[in-house]
Amino acid sequence: MGRVVVMSTGGTIASRWQGSGYVAEANGHDVLARAAVPEGIVTEVVDLFSVNSSRLTTAHQLTLMRAVHAALADPDVDGIVVTHGTDTLEESAFLLDLHHDDPRPVVFTGAQRPLEAADGDAAGNLHDALLTAASVRDLGVLVAFDGVVHAARGTVKMHTLAPRAFDDPSGSHVGEVGFGGVCIRRRPDRPEPLPLPPADVTAPRVDMIMHHCDADPLLLKAAVAAGAQGIVVVGTGAGNTTPDIAEAVAEAVASGVVVALTTRVPEGPVAEIYGGGGAVDLAAAGAVLTGTLRAGQARTAVLAALLASDTPSARVTTLRRLLHLPSTIPS
Repeated sequence: MGRVVVMSTGGTIASRWQGSGYVAEANGHDVLARAAVPEGIVTEVVDLFSVNSSRLTTAHQLTLMRAVHAALADPDVDGIVVTHGTDTLEESAFLLDLHHDDPRPVVFTGAQRPLEAADGDAAGNLHDALLTAASVRDLGVLVAFDGVVHAARGTVKMHTLAPRAFDDPSGSHVGEVGFGGVCIRRRPDRPEPLPLPPADVTAPRVDMIMHHCDADPLLLKAAVAAGAQGIVVVGTGAGNTTPDIAEAVAEAVASGVVVALTTRVPEGPVAEIYGGGGAVDLAAAGAVLTGTLRAGQARTAVLAALLASDTPSARVTTLRRLLHLPSTIPS
């Protein structure tokens, strides 16, 4: 069916018992050895790193992105599979999707059970990811997990331990894998891909601030003082905070910081409904509403906009494009 490059980055799918807990240490060949490789698929393994994905940095993600682009420079490669920890898989997959400009797919997968677990899910997930990578085109970056194929955009980890770990709480999945084939039900709506960041780029600081009862602007102001170039405010409800926080957002935006607004609620969009520190005031203060993107992927969108542009206004314009928003705020 085709040639698929498997890039190993660690995570539970590469984890073994270390006396007091599981730690990612297995290489890509060890991981792939657990898979039932679909007939006709030839694999090639690239070991990038092996870390628990909670430890990933932007530097790791950029290394992965460049490795994917380098592999796809070979016209004989039919697709890429990335084995990745589930904790931050949604962030890495979305960042790559925002920069993916090739019809051949990049398919992320992982496992909820350690590599050598008797009830492990690595073999099935790897099989499905390999089959998807060799079968589909023009879908961008995907996530194959527990028999379901998801678009990178909007897909988040929904359960800490269950085998069906991922879903898009505000949308539908892309397809399913079964009976030796991949059934595609929809094509993801993707913005024009961004160019690959320069090799010598310095990753900007992007922080997330969660709103809660008794929240004040302290942490938001601390993030600005620490040098954050981007901040994601995780509001309550449809994207609400307090007047003091809205004022701090306006100050941050005035100083050149890109501020985005999402919500801690699992489903539904951020919306300009409430004043009194709600999304109406936050949008007026300069925060960009991120629609249905949740915190991790909202941060990823801000990060991508910062990497792609070098002025606050250009960064906001880029961010709005990535979010399928008009390039300028309606008057």
